[in-house]
Amino acid sequence: MADLAALKSAARAAIVMPAVFALADKVIAQPQTSLFAAFGSLAMLVFVEFGGSWRARFLAYLGLACVGASFITVGTLCSRNPWLAAGAMAAVGFVTIFSGVISGYFAAGATGALLTFVLPVTVSAPNSAIPDRLEGWGLASGAGICAVMFLWPPRSRADLRREAAGALRTVADFVDANRERVAERARLAREAVDALGRRFLGTQHRPAGPTGAMAALASLPDELDWLLSFLAPPAGLQTLELTCPEDAEALAAAAAVLRASAERLEGRDGRPDFARLDAARDAVARALVRRLPELSADTPAGAVPQALDPPFRIRAATYSARQVAGYALRAAGEEAPELDHADLAKPPPARAALEATEQLAVEHASVRSVWFQNSVRGAAGLAIAVYIAQRAGLQHGFWVVLGALSVLRSNALGTGRSILSALAGTAVGILIGALLVIGIGTHEAVLWGVLPVAILLAAYAPRAISFAAGQAGFTVVLFVLFNLIQPVGWRVGVVRIEDVAIGFAISLGVGLLFWPRGASALLREDLATAYGRGAEYVVATARQLIEGGGSEDADRAGRAADAALHRLDDAFRQYLAERSATAVNMEDVGALVGGASRVRRAAQSLSSLGRMADGKTRLERCGENLDRELHALQSWYVALGYALVNARPVPPQHIRDAEGSSRLLECVREAARGRDEATVKAALVLLWANQHLDNLWRLEDHLGKRANAARAASADAGTLRKLRILAS
Repeated sequence: MADLAALKSAARAAIVMPAVFALADKVIAQPQTSLFAAFGSLAMLVFVEFGGSWRARFLAYLGLACVGASFITVGTLCSRNPWLAAGAMAAVGFVTIFSGVISGYFAAGATGALLTFVLPVTVSAPNSAIPDRLEGWGLASGAGICAVMFLWPPRSRADLRREAAGALRTVADFVDANRERVAERARLAREAVDALGRRFLGTQHRPAGPTGAMAALASLPDELDWLLSFLAPPAGLQTLELTCPEDAEALAAAAAVLRASAERLEGRDGRPDFARLDAARDAVARALVRRLPELSADTPAGAVPQALDPPFRIRAATYSARQVAGYALRAAGEEAPELDHADLAKPPPARAALEATEQLAVEHASVRSVWFQNSVRGAAGLAIAVYIAQRAGLQHGFWVVLGALSVLRSNALGTGRSILSALAGTAVGILIGALLVIGIGTHEAVLWGVLPVAILLAAYAPRAISFAAGQAGFTVVLFVLFNLIQPVGWRVGVVRIEDVAIGFAISLGVGLLFWPRGASALLREDLATAYGRGAEYVVATARQLIEGGGSEDADRAGRAADAALHRLDDAFRQYLAERSATAVNMEDVGALVGGASRVRRAAQSLSSLGRMADGKTRLERCGENLDRELHALQSWYVALGYALVNARPVPPQHIRDAEGSSRLLECVREAARGRDEATVKAALVLLWANQHLDNLWRLEDHLGKRANAARAASADAGTLRKLRILAS
């Protein structure tokens, strides 16, 4: 399916781009117009592909057309002074690349937008050339927008929504499965959620941002994984047993909400029944409140009473199902007035969107951010390339910058590998292009016939074959284009080798100058930060539950945890893009990344528990029994981060504070006996908070095994590389 979509996109470019170029070259007959019509078509049809709804895609392409027009104007104005050109390139390059952190649309359009500035700022021209250049860009934009909107438009978002709906339905089938089929349904649900997560990780640009339907859609895999962690727990945790009719009704309501949400994602008229779900969840809590004072006094030290476990897991799962429904409704473009703003259900107003955008920018304005590093490296590489191209007086200085752009746009943290691939691809492309030009000579009609085939291969190869194959095809396209614009035969190949080699050297130098390390080191550091911030968030929310008071500390810790997870998400995607990442089992690394999300999600669940109880009723004396456990839990996750960064063995699970847990149980039992309902609810909140901490303790063993396995695999790969070097 993916290859077919790539073929359709390539065929569209092969049809439209030569037609636009021919119109500009043969009818308008203005070299500047022809040049910008040709490369503008490449920017619109090859370098950029926006997904989403018809309206969103149209606005995205229209926005790119406007940005391109402004870039062409500013680039031409700066093109006659090398220092001004380099400075403008640095500023435009940084802002354009860094803006990708705000939205997947900005990230997807960055390369095409950069091309519209690189070309005019490198090819010097007087201000009088601006109208001709804009005319060429206008032709390319108009034809390109019409083509992408009406000729084989992509269905990526529709496919994602359909796959998400399938995962929701599979999870719903597990939630209300009978005892005989629950094991099989659990396996199918886990496979569906894992597959959905891999599908989102496989997208070229993160379908996220401060607001919007795609951001909600991208949140579904993590939320479904959190839901399954309660209903389909790992080995060592007992199977969920329903203890009363309220438990069964809550699971049935959750399954119904998930199925209705799946229907909404598929475009049908499903209506999640939030009222039934909320009533069922409250009924579970009330049923347990009635039984809490009569809990057995014979509970072993450190063990949670049997009666507490099913209601706790059911409540957490139903709350998660509510979150899933909110995300699904937003992904379907629907409002969800039944949900609170904290549940991310309703699209926030414009002011909130601006605040969210500002927050994302602040989060990534750090040398630890992948986006910041890529932006600085890309801006520096392109600026140096522009300056050298201007000062050296090369025949086609634009190709110097194109050489740097082609490498930097692929993977700024893996610049060395990208350069090797680009060099190999370019060498093959030059050989093929030279043979074509020598064989064809100056037969213009034959060159026009070769151009669509070359474009088809250049657009199809990067996604279906390899980056190097795409570079080869792209080089052939440039060969043919410049022989049509300025017929000089095989000499173009010599110039291409010289100028692009300079561009590659620049990008390599910049790669060594700025953060000369791979994504693996950055991923380990971001994992450590995410676990540390997540543990701090857990402690802050637990303190708020115990002591009450304002939520400033918990909110601050939550924002820090969110920022750390955003940076981790970007680093993980960058890590997956590197071929060297395959030396380690991706399941181990993915489990570590998912574990950081679970720690943050546990803190969010603790925060939601606070809304269950009366804010004025606190059992601070009882809650103090959680202090030692909270400290030990935070210390272990900080130690995990240290072990990941320094490639050390991960310590075993911390020793649980069994005495503190027993004292907590006895304290809340006494506090709840014969008291009002508010006090009983406060006691129940503390017990469920303790169970969240118990879940995080069990998670330690899982994460420790994964981290040690990844460390061992990495060490074995390093030893193997050393042996190969010695053998050679």
